[in-house]
Amino acid sequence: MKPVIRITMSVFLCVSLLFMFGCTNEEKKQESKQTVELTISAASSLQNALTEIQKRYEKDHKNIKLVFNFGSSGALQQQIEQGAPVDLFFSAAENKFRPLVDKGLINKEESKNLLGNELVLIVPKDKGNTIKGFQSLTDNSIKQIAIGNPETTPAGQYGKQVLTKLNLWEKVNGKIVYTKDVRQVLLYVETNAVDAGIVFKTDAQISNKVKVVDIAAANMHAPIIYPIGIIKNTKHKKEATDFYQYIQTKDSLQVFEKYGFQILK
Repeated sequence: MKPVIRITMSVFLCVSLLFMFGCTNEEKKQESKQTVELTISAASSLQNALTEIQKRYEKDHKNIKLVFNFGSSGALQQQIEQGAPVDLFFSAAENKFRPLVDKGLINKEESKNLLGNELVLIVPKDKGNTIKGFQSLTDNSIKQIAIGNPETTPAGQYGKQVLTKLNLWEKVNGKIVYTKDVRQVLLYVETNAVDAGIVFKTDAQISNKVKVVDIAAANMHAPIIYPIGIIKNTKHKKEATDFYQYIQTKDSLQVFEKYGFQILK
């Protein structure tokens, strides 16, 4: 083979290899820029705080899109057990979270009890002077009381415990209006659809249309604990782990405190 031909072939081979290497690198860059959607199933009471955290997180993580599925913790638990495509679960009660750990759907080592809350009795703002507290719920003037379904809604579960502890449950049971989640209770009270409702303190805090007339003592109900964990079969383990860790940073915890949550040590 003539020297000139050899040189030409060598140059062609080098150019081809460089082109292929360049294309491969470009493909990798494009892959790294692809947006990853993380689905987080979270208790309704976390909506405002998580929405603010979402804006901060996505600003610094351009290739991550957080998709929240807000609802009652019990309903979200059932969805995950039935195979819903979820990356993280943020519950408002341990008993809606631990079954997922027990069934191996969440690794215990990748979960944490993060937040606490309080339970309060709220009324429409213009009725704040007529209803004094939980004991007032037996008054004839109180026709309807909204609470979340105790079977699926932690705030409803805790609310029933409080009313039972105060020997009020049997007396007011006929007045109870069940809702799908705690935010629906808040809406019913805001719009005067009911005379009173039981919600988390954090829910009452975001509304200027309701008034808190009583706070349930901590010994009146099971501890209010918000656990968060990574779903074991997530298809985005790296990204889910990163957000799980971000939720526990000082900046995120300050947002939760701003909305009235207690930070568990």
